[in-house]
Amino acid sequence: MAGIHITDIEAAINYWRQRQPSPDGVTLPAPLRALAEVYALLIHYGEEEADEHTMPRAAWQAWKVWYDTTPDTPCIAICSTNQGDAVCKGCGRTHEEVTRWPAMSPGEKRAVWRRILREGDALRFTVYAERAVERRAAAVSAEPAGQPPAPSRP
Repeated sequence: MAGIHITDIEAAINYWRQRQPSPDGVTLPAPLRALAEVYALLIHYGEEEADEHTMPRAAWQAWKVWYDTTPDTPCIAICSTNQGDAVCKGCGRTHEEVTRWPAMSPGEKRAVWRRILREGDALRFTVYAERAVERRAAAVSAEPAGQPPAPSRP
C-alpha cells in the first residue's frame, strides 16, 4: 500500500489554508473539507497513513496540488549507488529507490522522503545543508541595512 502520511495531510491542509482561507472562520473551502475529512478519520482510527489509491478523489486531488509544490527528487547529483553503494551517500536513497524513482507513485516517493529525512545522514542533510545555511547567512550579512537579502541560488 502506498500511504500518504498524516504529516503530509497536515502540510496540504496548511497549504490550502494559506491559499483559500475560510471566508467566515467556520466554513471550509472544498479542498480543505476533503482533506479535513481524511485527517479526522486518520485521527479517529489512530492511523498514520491514508492509502493513496482508496483516498477520496477530492482529497487526493487537493493533496496532489500541495505535493506538486514539493521537490520531486532528493538527488544532489552525487550518486554513489553508481559506484556500487547500496545506499546513496548524496541523497540517502537505496539503489532500488533511485532506479525506480521515475515509476514510483507520489505516495511512494513521499514515503522515501520521510525515511531519508528521519535518518538525516546523507550529504544532502549534513554537509550540503550546512553550506546552504552558511551561504544564506553570508548573503544576509553582506546586504546593506534595510535592504532585503538577495535571492539564494539552489
